[in-house]
Amino acid sequence: MSCGEPHETDCSEVLDHLYEFLDHEMPDSDCTKFEVHFEECSPCLEKYGLEQAVKKLVKRCCGQDDVPSDLRAKVMGRIDLIRSGQAVPDKDVATAQD
Repeated sequence: MSCGEPHETDCSEVLDHLYEFLDHEMPDSDCTKFEVHFEECSPCLEKYGLEQAVKKLVKRCCGQDDVPSDLRAKVMGRIDLIRSGQAVPDKDVATAQD
């Protein structure tokens, strides 16, 4: 995704690392670059706001539940596949843990 406007930090880079930003898992210098980008780019700011809201909702609804490590690994693997544009297996994650 790109808003079509030139930015110092490209929209695709921001969106590829959005969860690292949300989870405070990146260096301060990168956080600053992302904050500047959000000030300039309303589509990325909107995506950030949406993902932030989803994260808060999940934490509120599911924050107390322990997630089995194998399920977490499967979900994270599927997210990585989707992000990389690879084909995602037809098998559902919920079915895979049964």
